[in-house]
Order: sequence, then structure tokens, then C-alpha cells
Amino acid sequence: MSEMLLDVRDMELRYGAAIAVRGVSFTINRGQFVAVIGNNGAGKSSMVRGATGLVRPSGGQVYFRGEDTAHLSADRKVARGLVMVPEGRLLFPDQTVKDNLILGAYLRGGLKDDASCATFEKVLELFPRLNERLLQQAGSMSGGEQQMLAIARGLMAQPELLIIDELSLGLAPKIVDQLLTTLSKLNREGLTILLVEQLASHALAVADYGFVVSNGRITRQGPSCELARDPEVMEAFLGKKKAFSTPKPKE
Repeated sequence: MSEMLLDVRDMELRYGAAIAVRGVSFTINRGQFVAVIGNNGAGKSSMVRGATGLVRPSGGQVYFRGEDTAHLSADRKVARGLVMVPEGRLLFPDQTVKDNLILGAYLRGGLKDDASCATFEKVLELFPRLNERLLQQAGSMSGGEQQMLAIARGLMAQPELLIIDELSLGLAPKIVDQLLTTLSKLNREGLTILLVEQLASHALAVADYGFVVSNGRITRQGPSCELARDPEVMEAFLGKKKAFSTPKPKE
């Protein structure tokens, strides 16, 4: 059996009196590429924020690599390998590209650590554009370049599970396709990925499993190829009965 990395049980998350997530349970195994899809305001981002500790759940349990981590802060979860690339990227705009990458490795000892140095070289190979702009301020780059940097910064933390929230937000389709291709490559190399995405067709085309979120609950789940052919899922996201792109089998 595959090793279970993340195990969320009956999680509830509140913002004041408002319940954003209720009764959510899901698991992610090592090596999976999982998509979380749903319309704007469905609770997708709240679901992963609760799992990563950016917002503390008001109920339920969160286990990462078998450890109950619901009480841990986000930085302590990062140190254990649970890393999130947040919606909107949240870079340090006045710092250079290189400084943002080094900050991503802060809990790993920065570039004083041999593994971090190796990761630094790898992310520059994955994203050559960043290598060209190492000394440029992050805030002066294009949206696509900033998203590359946000993903690279997440990789610098050497994640066991990388969660990416709203990858496509504000980006041109060509850039989204490039980033998804890169994520697919990383997954084939062994990185476990959870992608939260409004562009359901794109997410299901690269993922091997998916969760559909609506009104703070998981309403459907299954292999992404099955969700892509589900008439009700298609109706919900496309407004008409039109097939998604069928996900390509992994090599």
C-alpha cells in the first residue's frame, strides 16, 4: 500500500461565526497528484489552509506522516515537509529573486545547507527565467514570473507534499500550461502535489485523483479521468454538457 502523507478527518474551519469548511475528510498518498476543484467561494482554499495550519481548524484532526499536526503552527508543519504556495503568491516584493529563494530555505538552514544548495540549482534549471533575474526585485516581474518564483520558493523548503493554491490566478493560458507541465514533471520525479484550482479542466488533465468542493464540503471524489466524464461535474463547471479534456495517462 502507498504511504499516506496527509490524513484529514472531519475538519471544520470557522471565520468568526461563519463556517467555511464542515465535516471534510480526505487523504493523500505519497506520489499522488491531486486536484481540488470547485467554484469561487466553495471552500477550496479554506480546506487547504486548515490542513496546512495557516488557519487553525475549529474541529477535527489533521495527520501528516502519521503525526497529529492540528495543533502545530504553519512553520512547524513546513519543517516537517508540508509546504504551501499560497493564493496570490505572497512574495517579498522588495527583495530579489535570490533572496526570496533563500528565504524559502530558511527552515533548512538557507544556502549553508548542502541539500538547499542542490535544490537551489534544481529550481533554476526548472525555471531558467528566474536564473536570468536573480538580482531583480520580485515585485517588478510579470505575474507568470512571480508564480514561477512562488513555486520555486516552495520547492526550496524541500517539501514532502507541495500544496499550490489557485495556480492560474491572473495568468495567461500559455503560462498556466507551462507551469502545469513543470508540476507534472516534478510529480513524475516523485513529488506529491495537491493543486487547488478553479480551472477544473486544466487541473483534472494533469492530476490522477480529484476532489470536488461545494459549500464547504467535498461532494465528489475519484480518479480525475472519471470526474472529467461526470455529466454533473461538467454541468457545474462549464454550464453545459461538454466533455473535459481527458487526462493523459502518466508515463
